[in-house]
Amino acid sequence: MNTQEMLDIALDLAGLDHCPADAAVIVPGENIHKVLVGIDMNTPELLVGKIMGYDCVVSHHPRNTDLKGINDLFREQMYAMAAHGVPLNAAQKLIESQAKKIDDNDHGFNYNRNASAAEVLQMPFVCIHTPAAIIVEPAIQKMMDEHFGDKPRTKIKDIMDVLGAISEYKKAPFPPKIGVGSPESYAGKILVNMSGVTGGGPDVYKAYFQAGVGTLILMHASEQDIKAVSEQNIGNIIVAGHMASDSYGMNRIFEAWEQEGLEVTRMSGVIY
Repeated sequence: MNTQEMLDIALDLAGLDHCPADAAVIVPGENIHKVLVGIDMNTPELLVGKIMGYDCVVSHHPRNTDLKGINDLFREQMYAMAAHGVPLNAAQKLIESQAKKIDDNDHGFNYNRNASAAEVLQMPFVCIHTPAAIIVEPAIQKMMDEHFGDKPRTKIKDIMDVLGAISEYKKAPFPPKIGVGSPESYAGKILVNMSGVTGGGPDVYKAYFQAGVGTLILMHASEQDIKAVSEQNIGNIIVAGHMASDSYGMNRIFEAWEQEGLEVTRMSGVIY
């Protein structure tokens, strides 16, 4: 197998007919048999791969992909908001406000640090971000719908029980937690929001709540975001966990590679 075929499998699993900006074959390679994979694979992990005789290193988080395109991916969150009842014009203003902060940070980013190390080491290097997020988000949403779609009095503690039974969350050193709300809080409409590069922030979450969402399940949320949403006193937030959520999506990709005969070694944040 070659690196492009590996990436194509990930895209197929995510149902994508194009490669998003935060996924790429950074350094191509042929005859891949042994793969070293992780959530964050930087220069030290590339060296480990080289020393240990791996044919390819794969990172979940972007490493020298299309930076401008990644910002555009973030902006696409406005369409997800509109699909859940937020007026598109309002969603656009909220997302553009956050996107500008991301744009402003790009100028200080050493974007090719790890990619250049892979090139010097002649180590095939692949990044897969959004495809994994697209895999985990609808999978968890489907579980929520199946368990609670016909139960209007679902409480946050019920959701926590379902999340806690999923292997990646069950094994995580930091399991899912209630960010805003309590175990006895009624959940209302449950929305899993894990794609779109990163979270939208408290104003975006407020817009979802005002549009009828009762509980957001996020990968992660900062202390500042949790405080702001608590003060809004509208909806609930469950923080599912960053590494566990990323691992869920990536593990489905790794399993597909293993079925094709690749030997996959997981490290650097992957829970399995």
